[in-house]
Amino acid sequence: MYYDLLAKIQNAERAAGKNEFTTSFSKADFAIGKILMEAGYLKDVQKKTVGRRQYLEIGLLKGRGRVINGFRIFSKPSRRLYVDYRGIKQVKSGYGIGVISTSKGLMSNKDAKKNKVGGEYLFEIW
Repeated sequence: MYYDLLAKIQNAERAAGKNEFTTSFSKADFAIGKILMEAGYLKDVQKKTVGRRQYLEIGLLKGRGRVINGFRIFSKPSRRLYVDYRGIKQVKSGYGIGVISTSKGLMSNKDAKKNKVGGEYLFEIW
């Protein structure tokens, strides 16, 4: 699940000497990694294959202190939260991003508002 990925990123970032780490592959995690990379939270996200096993290799930004200060998960399997594009707000006065699962794929809150699509509000990260 995507909230496991966020915790893994935050833990790897806070661990001493980690520049990259690997985790199991899923299409949703790969899309979330791409969104976080475009927003400047990650250095690189790549899909790797060894034999029949696929995994994600995630490069972390180092040298600027903490990149990810926190995250908040909104949609969970027990409770889903849906928003219309008019209900999408800024995260931490524009210093963070939200990720929304739309009919056009996973998007940041800024892209979803620009494309005028709503969907399931997954999480915020700052």
